[in-house]
Amino acid sequence: MPHWPDRLYAALKRAGVRQVGYVPDAGHARLIQLCCDDPGIHDVALTTEEEGVALAAGAWLGGQRAVLLMQSSGVGNCINMLSLIRTCRFPMLMFVTMRGEWEEFNPWQVPMGSTVEPVLKLCQVEVERASKPDDVEPLADAAAQRVFGADKAVAVLLSQQLIGKKVWTK
Repeated sequence: MPHWPDRLYAALKRAGVRQVGYVPDAGHARLIQLCCDDPGIHDVALTTEEEGVALAAGAWLGGQRAVLLMQSSGVGNCINMLSLIRTCRFPMLMFVTMRGEWEEFNPWQVPMGSTVEPVLKLCQVEVERASKPDDVEPLADAAAQRVFGADKAVAVLLSQQLIGKKVWTK
């Protein structure tokens, strides 16, 4: 059975995603590589996460579908831009690798990690959570259907337990 990033990639392909914006992140590394290797997907390395909201708006205006991949700390960077989604009513699909949860070693990750879900909900973004590998693909399919079928904003949180314990490397 394929690893969950491969299944998430398959869900993005089924949904017709043509643009993927991301800030490099170890939790998304396999998915990012799959998107970069696909000539049918325009991959965009962002300098900051809020640029991904603008990317999704531009993709929608140009007739394409986009997703934003980011780490939970990046949600805080997007708060002002999330108002653009609400005002302009364009589809926004985000996959957020969580930090500040299970076995977190970095105390700087905890504050944003613990507030991601309520912050997104206050910004009128629907939130789903994948905690097991088998959760990822059906949640991605359902989220894509809601996002691209009704111009909604949905974030799928990929739990820290799902992505694995992060450790300092030398």
